[in-house]
Parts: sequence; structure tokens; C-alpha cells
Amino acid sequence: MLSVDDALAPADVQALDMADLLASVPPDEIEPVWHAQPGPQTAACESLADVIGYGGAAGGGKSDLALGLAGTHHERSLIFRRVFPSLRGMIERSRQIFNRANQSHADDSFNESTHVWRLADGRMIEFGAVQYEADLKKWQGQPHDFLAFDEATEFPEAFIRFLWAWLRTTVTGLHCQLLLTFNPPFDDSGAWVVRFFAPWLDPQHPNPAADGELRWYAMVDGKEVECGSGAPFEHDGAVITPKSRTFFHAALKDNPILEASGYGATIDALPEPLRSLLRGNFDAAKVADPWQCIPSAWVKLAQARWTEKPPVKEPDTVGADLARGGKDKMSISRIFENWFAPIETHPGTAVPDGPSAAALLLWAVKLGIKIGVDVIGIGTSVYDSLVTANADVLAVNNSESAEGRRDKSGRFKFRNVRAASYWSFREALDPDHGEKLALPPDAEMSADLCAPRFSVTTMGIQLESKDEIKERLGRSPDKGDSVVIAWWTKINSRLQLWV
Repeated sequence: MLSVDDALAPADVQALDMADLLASVPPDEIEPVWHAQPGPQTAACESLADVIGYGGAAGGGKSDLALGLAGTHHERSLIFRRVFPSLRGMIERSRQIFNRANQSHADDSFNESTHVWRLADGRMIEFGAVQYEADLKKWQGQPHDFLAFDEATEFPEAFIRFLWAWLRTTVTGLHCQLLLTFNPPFDDSGAWVVRFFAPWLDPQHPNPAADGELRWYAMVDGKEVECGSGAPFEHDGAVITPKSRTFFHAALKDNPILEASGYGATIDALPEPLRSLLRGNFDAAKVADPWQCIPSAWVKLAQARWTEKPPVKEPDTVGADLARGGKDKMSISRIFENWFAPIETHPGTAVPDGPSAAALLLWAVKLGIKIGVDVIGIGTSVYDSLVTANADVLAVNNSESAEGRRDKSGRFKFRNVRAASYWSFREALDPDHGEKLALPPDAEMSADLCAPRFSVTTMGIQLESKDEIKERLGRSPDKGDSVVIAWWTKINSRLQLWV
């Protein structure tokens, strides 16, 4: 998973002639292996924040900041990229910084098999990758006092929060820090960073923050909230200590050596919106992806229409995306006319079999509400259990042919039910010709709905595979799927088709 930045420049290079730098240093003195450049890089190094965001424009010295902080401020560091090949440029840059005596690769203190630097002053710096959810287990329980995620937009937020749990040290006085470096996100899968650093990046934020300004955040009842200060407070009998957070915008001009190389001209030659994104324009990230099945702007409009109370007392349709044990969640979506209730979720461990999942839907059976169930995998057992309970249930088989179904224009057919159902929901969200749907303000649901890309084939409109979406999101799009299943069930009930 190489970023455009990687393709343009293997690393953010701020050239330092280490041989010249060390020539005048007495052998019994250990000088810092790296010096920050004036401007945002120095400010970030001096920051006392627990969490630092850094970047914006390509070439702003993001990779060097991660390496420099690891080599000068921390004892045990771990630097991540989403896939290991993306680390090659950073590892080569680390040789320029940490190979103080210009030794050969074979003789310096970097272990090629473990990807670990051991510096002369005792510091240890590791490189790692977490492409898949299963890769997280490799790092579980391994403490570090510094974690850096280079190109953080390539990571699912859940991956970073999971690994953040092992940011700790027993060294007295050593400040643990989390560093996230990134350019503006290219799609909705990376848009979480804008929410994470909203006071610095979201122009609509009601209380914007200046670069370097500290804000404090804490998890309360499973939700992150901004706190007035870093003072510990008590909640439900537990003491919660907020963590500080800040952000620094960095541009190519802040890395004058790279700027002098002509890298800016390379960026300027790119088409829009890529040029603006790599120049650090976060507003450019809002440009729609033409192959995104459900446009982000349409979801936001539907969320803006949402109100706290439904228009009617009882839902008319329910959609369920199922899970059997494991990490996925069972998600249940309820539609009250065109108003969607907040998504109900249950951990996979709570639904180990079909009957237990069906039990969570019996309330709808008693009310005579139409239920749509994904019948792939565990869904067959759930469907059978609901039929036995005399439920009004629709079996939704996403891999089934969508023969006879076309888009509103009548021009395009669909590869399968999954493509047809998502496209039908897209048409319902259309701000000009849709159904004025109202969606709850759920960021995870929004990311799920906006994740699928489509293509037009000889077999009709086709969505990318669910495995591709899961890899990009770092999880299964359960909430989004339940919403689409609920809507598909509703429109098929209207048409009296496939029931």
C-alpha cells in the first residue's frame, strides 16, 4: 500500500552530512544524531503533548521527525507504516541519520532480520507494519515509550487506538508520546484524522486551535470527549486522566533542502485534486471520488436531516447484518418511514449461533415488522429460525444474481444483489431525486457506507469485494451493510419482489 508520496519521493529527505557533522566532535562526547529544522519540526520536538499530529504538505519533514524524535527523545521506539515495503525509504534515511561512522550496511547496528536499530547510547528503534487486523497480535503487549505512524491516513483508526494501549514505560521522567504524520486523506477511509485533530483541521470546528496549542481528551463511557484541562476527574467511581493533543502544519518550505531539489515542481505537475492534497490543502480532500458508490456529501446531507425522534412510533423495516462469534459485530438497522434509528450492535461473542442471533430480532417478529437478513454464512440458520417463528422475513443473498433489476435510468444492470442494493441506497440518498432519507450521526456507519468503490462491467455495475473494503477499513462494514439491507428490504416490500 504505497502512498503517492512514496512514489514521488522515497523519503522526506533533509540532507545532513553526518561525516562532516561528527568530524569536530571529541570521541568521548555523544552528540545528538539528529537536529530538527527551524519551524514546525523544532516546535513539534519541543512539544509536551502526549499525542502529536504533524504534516499537511508532502515533503514537510514528516519521516525525519519520526526518526529524529526516536533517536533523540525516547528510549524504546516503534515506527509503523501500513505495509512493510513502504518502510524501505525510511529505513534508508535512518541509515543516513544513525550510521554515525558511515559503516557498511553489514557493520552498522541495524538488524536486517528484526528491523531494529540499537544506538550507541542504548536507544532502540523498531520498524513494523500492520496491514491486516491479525498483524496487531504481533505487537500486543510490547511496551514502547514512543509510537509513530507514518502516513497515518493509511491506517484504520481502530488499529492505532489498539496499539496505543501499549504506549508505556517504567523509566521515571520519560514522557511517552504518540506521533501521527500524514497528508490530507485521499478518501473517506482516512478522513478519521480530520475528526481526530478537528480543532486544528476542521474549519467548521466551533473552537479552533492554533498549531502547538494543547487540548485534552479522555474516553468516557466508550466515547472520546474533549476536556477543559488535563486535570484528572472521577467518573462512575473511576479516576480518568485526560491526554493532551496538538497538531503542527508543515509545508515543503519548512524543509528547505528538499525544496531546493525541485520537488515542488514535481508536485505542481500533478493534476487536481492531487496537487492541492500534496500541497496540504485539507479542503481538497473533500473532492468526490467518481468511483465511490455512495458519495460522502450525500451521506452528510442525510445526517443533517436527522432528528432525535422518529416520525412514527414503530419501525416498518429492519435490516440485520450478522456475525458468528469472532471480531465482527451483529448490526441491526431500523427504518421509521425514511428515518433511520441509531444502529444497534452486538459483539460477535454474543451471537455464537443462528438461534441466538434470531432471538435479538424476535421483538420485530411480534410486531409484524418486515425483517431483512443477510443469509450468507450464519444467516441461513438465522433465517430458518425466524421462519419457524412465523416472521415476515426476506432472505438477502448478496452474491445472488440481480436479474431484471436496473438503475433508475434503465441503462445499467447489476452484477449481483450486493451491487443492486448499494446502488438503490445511493439513488435514495440522491439530494435532487432521492427520498430525503435521515441517517443518524454515526461516523463508523458513514465510513462503511462511503467505503465501496464500483466499476461498470459487461455484467453490469459491480462493487469491489468485501475483503478489499475490510482491508481498507481495518474491520467489517457491519453498520453500513445493515442500513443497506434494511433499505433493500423496504423497497422490495414496496414492489412485492423477491419475497
